[in-house]
Amino acid sequence: MTATTPTTSPVRDVPTEVLVDGRWRAATGGGTFEVVDPATEETLCSVADAGPEDGEAALAAAHAAAPEWARVAPRERAELLRAAFETVTARTEQLAALITAECGKTLAESRAEVAYGAEFLRWFAEEAVRAPGLLRRAPAGANQQLVHRRPVGPALLITPWNFPIAMATRKIGPALAAGCPVVIKPAQLTPLTTLAVAEILRDELERRGLPAGVVNVVPTSSAGDVTGPLLADDRLRKLSFTGSTGVGRRLLAQAADQVLSCSMELGGNAPFVVFGDADLEAAVDGAAVAKLRNGGQSCVAANRFLVHESLATEFADRLGARFADLTVGPGAEGNDVGPLIGADAVDSVHALVADAVDHGARVVTGGQRPAGPGYFYPPTVLADVARDARCVHEEIFGPVAPVVAFADDDEGIALANDTPYGLAAYAYTRDLDLAMRAAHELDAGMIGVNRGMVSDASAPFGGTKQSGLGREGGEAGLEEYLETVYVAM
Repeated sequence: MTATTPTTSPVRDVPTEVLVDGRWRAATGGGTFEVVDPATEETLCSVADAGPEDGEAALAAAHAAAPEWARVAPRERAELLRAAFETVTARTEQLAALITAECGKTLAESRAEVAYGAEFLRWFAEEAVRAPGLLRRAPAGANQQLVHRRPVGPALLITPWNFPIAMATRKIGPALAAGCPVVIKPAQLTPLTTLAVAEILRDELERRGLPAGVVNVVPTSSAGDVTGPLLADDRLRKLSFTGSTGVGRRLLAQAADQVLSCSMELGGNAPFVVFGDADLEAAVDGAAVAKLRNGGQSCVAANRFLVHESLATEFADRLGARFADLTVGPGAEGNDVGPLIGADAVDSVHALVADAVDHGARVVTGGQRPAGPGYFYPPTVLADVARDARCVHEEIFGPVAPVVAFADDDEGIALANDTPYGLAAYAYTRDLDLAMRAAHELDAGMIGVNRGMVSDASAPFGGTKQSGLGREGGEAGLEEYLETVYVAM
């Protein structure tokens, strides 16, 4: 495990190679790519750049390990995951510093992500021993019906850059609990946290004498070159992807040839609806949480703030005052908001703000690009945003809150649903009937009512429409890695 970094770096103990069949090694072609700190634009380290041969070797190891891993007792799989939970929790400060270094988020947020990511390991340790089954007499009375679940097989897990530990454990946890070995392709921008978690699991597998090929990792700068051949290989039986809808569509098309089981957590355009009777102070508090987690770089971040016209101006001004008080800077230095992930992200966010202003929006706070170094953008509130502005229809993925007014409850719900996406939605009201109506009529897979955060390891995470297929977390997360077998006896 080598890293081209000074001994004081938060990445000094992190493996930077390919993990295949329990062994860290260089990429077959010997290439590497750099991981950059978005707060400073400085290189943190170089990581092995896996190619197609490495991906094939990783899948071969997972396929070879699959029969033995499926036979491992559920309790033993559970204890492996529980031990990993304990280790991740004990290393919170190290892992949080690593997340902040490669992802940019504040240390407080990174610590919260470590706790959230660890919770998937604990939850699925508990779920490993609870796979459902059925035994009953057939209605005709001639035989018994036995229904049991078995692991679907080797799984390819493709994770995004914005939550490098939580997105990894949300997939690894249920896969291992179900008995599926995995090949993980972490995001090129933030591979280090996933590599650190993989080492924790590798060490536990080795210590317990379990199959080494259960966890394999192939960091790469050429995702398509590595994953394409794997999706065409009949040894792969599962694909789990978190990322953009565009990439998700392409992966689904590739997966169709092998009729792979697919879980897809894709893009979002989350509405934050503030009805006319809402507690305005509570709504502003919830809006700050729903918008600014990881600087707005979250698929469940509130994207459009739809506010009843009687409250819209005051809501925008109050939220603007809240945003104006926040400090922006490197996450390791105690600031409230860290950098965006790269220069392209800053360009994209600023272009959406400029478009909104061109359409008549009023800048309440923010909206100006600071000088570098670092990929920073200030928390920004836009009032009087036109409904045809790009930021109303496109995922912002940054700390920008556009406020759009609506006239009545019907219009508010209609505007919220006027999108091809349906990952998350938020609603604020003091009327119980209206809250229940919003819960039933908002077309999203996750709905926060008078609450600005919905993520929970024990609850199903996923969306409707073009926001994806399947669910992660909760009892549903384990189901994604199991197939149903019916036996007539």
